Amino acid sequence: MRKLTEWRTVRQLRAANGEINARLLRAWAADEGMSTVEYAIGTIAAAAFGAVLYTVVTGESIPDALTGIIEKALNTSV
Repeated sequence: MRKLTEWRTVRQLRAANGEINARLLRAWAADEGMSTVEYAIGTIAAAAFGAVLYTVVTGESIPDALTGIIEKALNTSV
């Protein structure tokens, strides 16, 4: 009886594996996703965000604030 149960489990696992493979294949073959224009807009937005972030980080206020926080943490007595 145990052997029969083991074979049933193996068949169920194989069936589940086949279903997963089929879903992955359908997802891979689907023609959904970003078009060229969407990629271009996304790239421009990412570059703009990077430029803004670089400007903020290289400004005077951020390094001064971080230095102040670190100095305060190092000079705190316990």
